[in-house]
Amino acid sequence: MTTTTNRALTADDLKATFDAFNRHDIDGVMTHFADDCVFFTVAGDHEYGNRIDGKDAIAKAFAGVWTAMPDVQWADHSHFMSEDGTRGVSQWTFHATNPDGTRIEVQGADLFRIRDGQIVEKQAIRKQRPAVPAK
Repeated sequence: MTTTTNRALTADDLKATFDAFNRHDIDGVMTHFADDCVFFTVAGDHEYGNRIDGKDAIAKAFAGVWTAMPDVQWADHSHFMSEDGTRGVSQWTFHATNPDGTRIEVQGADLFRIRDGQIVEKQAIRKQRPAVPAK
């Protein structure tokens, strides 16, 4: 099902997306993603991380993070859009517990490309920091 909108994506829409990430609400997260969107992960086999194509594959990848790290949160998130509405930025602090009990606590950002009011590209960028020991 292809979804189109005549409404411009706003910083409030990006905020709602991250609020949905923090609720682990995949339908809420994917609301503003185009069917043909592309997600470039924070890590992977390439200089850009890994590329995940399509709304369904991206939703599966996001849900996989929640499964691997059930307490994951993107805290202190803030958002803005370019004047022409074709680009967006979200900044956040990533908090999660790895399966071995160590913690990830790092800042990062997502760079978005927008077309027709929908996200067509999400480029995730995050600081590298050693895992924080388990308490």
